[in-house]
Amino acid sequence: MREPWIAGILSFILPGIGQIYNGRILIGIIWLVLTGFSWIGTAGTLGWIMHIVAAWCAYSYAKDNPVR
Repeated sequence: MREPWIAGILSFILPGIGQIYNGRILIGIIWLVLTGFSWIGTAGTLGWIMHIVAAWCAYSYAKDNPVR
């Protein structure tokens, strides 16, 4: 069973890891790549936004789909 709060925290620490925890490996890799480029491309501004959005997406997916 997935814990939504674990998925959210993992994805806030490193975007994409929460999605991988949820079993969505391809989406997790995409989040990792996009967040890396957003940190570099915007000097960090968009990077923080991506962290929050990734955490929310991982949390909400785990909440809506509790079974692996």
